[in-house]
Amino acid sequence: MLETLGLTTTASAVYQAMLDHPGHGIDQLAVICDLNSGQIHDCLDELAQLMLIRASNEHPGQMRAVTPEIGLSDMLARQEAELAARQAQLAASRAAVTRLVAERADTHPAHGERLLGMDAIQSRLDLLGRTATTEVLGVHPGATHRPEDLAAGRTADAEAMARGVTLKVLYQDATRNCPHTTTFAHWLLSNGGEVRTAPAIPQRLVIVDRTQALVPIDPADSRKGALHVTEPGLLGALVALFEQAWATAVPLGATRTDDPKTGLTDTERELLRLLGSGMTDETAGQRLSLSTRTVRRHMAAIMERLNASSRFEAGIKAAQKGWL
Repeated sequence: MLETLGLTTTASAVYQAMLDHPGHGIDQLAVICDLNSGQIHDCLDELAQLMLIRASNEHPGQMRAVTPEIGLSDMLARQEAELAARQAQLAASRAAVTRLVAERADTHPAHGERLLGMDAIQSRLDLLGRTATTEVLGVHPGATHRPEDLAAGRTADAEAMARGVTLKVLYQDATRNCPHTTTFAHWLLSNGGEVRTAPAIPQRLVIVDRTQALVPIDPADSRKGALHVTEPGLLGALVALFEQAWATAVPLGATRTDDPKTGLTDTERELLRLLGSGMTDETAGQRLSLSTRTVRRHMAAIMERLNASSRFEAGIKAAQKGWL
């Protein structure tokens, strides 16, 4: 049960045994958990690192389990802080990469070829897919994707996966409600691809073998054209941006559960953060690929949960509760 918080199965069992039998020593825990003393010591080291056990005042030389109300809540708080830090880093990286791509395109045209229009983009994607040898990384923002766009690359994707090329695709959470996208995503999964989603993701991006990438010339309208990038320094930044976003995303098929401490979903937490930074409903909705009506529905639910009569009051109460 506690494996989702980062504990190993054996450490979780030892922690539970220590909660049930506070006075037991290593030998007794080993019998209960069907482990040897060395494994118990390893588990205690793991639990101590996670601050789930402390030295016992009642039994000198032994450790005692910290109650779940304190120990697990502290673990969740640390994980939330780490996630918030990663998301902030991702946002900063996203902005930096966008600026860098624009600057390099203007000042160093030799390092990037401009592809104008969807036909030119799709032709280059087909070529890159057919010549890929190790992996293809893709970021595809938006709540919906046109069936014809999804179908356009299916042949090249199938051939690449058949050659053993790893495909990793990142969508926004909002696409889980789009039948066309989820059907295509499950097709990718069934053929060995990997698909994850997150509330907010970087701009549209395709990286092939970490040596070539396509980024939109205009992030606001990726159909206008793309820049084919081959410069190693820029590629390194794009790969790092993808890996940061991938690390905070959830695999398709996994159920996103509400935060047990706040009751917030990831989308609600990100929405609060965006609105708290000064974004309007419309701008925050665009970032999360949500309609303005959906943004307001989320905020109404959060205000009701906080028993707040206004957004200003909701913001104050959310900050007091550590939600922001």
